[in-house]
Amino acid sequence: MMIDEDLARIRTHRNNIARYWRLLRADLAASDRSFIERRLAEERASLNALAAKTYPVALAKSEPCREATSAA
Repeated sequence: MMIDEDLARIRTHRNNIARYWRLLRADLAASDRSFIERRLAEERASLNALAAKTYPVALAKSEPCREATSAA
């Protein structure tokens, strides 16, 4: 099923992000730190794109309906 594959990919991206955060806590050379920060940004972007595709409906702060407020 497609949703199962997408959920597995989301889980993989989240695990990668957690791993990169753990690596950033270590004492790293500047070049290594730069590489990991770049990979972290790429993983976040991939996760956000996949989440938007998998869950296209975003829950936003709802505003009161104009008809309901004007009728009162």
